Amino acid sequence: MKELDPNMFTKSGIMVGLGEERNEILQLMDDLRTADVDFLTIGQYLQPTRKHHRVVSFVTPDEFKSYETVAYTKGFLMVSASPLTRSSHHAGDDFARLRENRAKKLAQMAAG
Repeated sequence: MKELDPNMFTKSGIMVGLGEERNEILQLMDDLRTADVDFLTIGQYLQPTRKHHRVVSFVTPDEFKSYETVAYTKGFLMVSASPLTRSSHHAGDDFARLRENRAKKLAQMAAG
């Protein structure tokens, strides 16, 4: 998308608790930043029915906070990471915050 319009905001979301390892999440963050993704959501997978994949683990609030902190250090403009985060909730508010965060980042780059 960024090749078509470098000013377009991009977002990706993942669910955790399916058996992934921390290093896989960190590598995914790197891959998403390489693709210039601006906004990352990380939520807890919750098994909708018995026919669906089971929950392998429940990620702790501290782990979600750690993922959020790491994601910001990797350069994401916005991160939402919590057990109940879902990628489509609050889309309008998220877009406004993304614009603000991009403006702050550009101002910081211009200042120093």
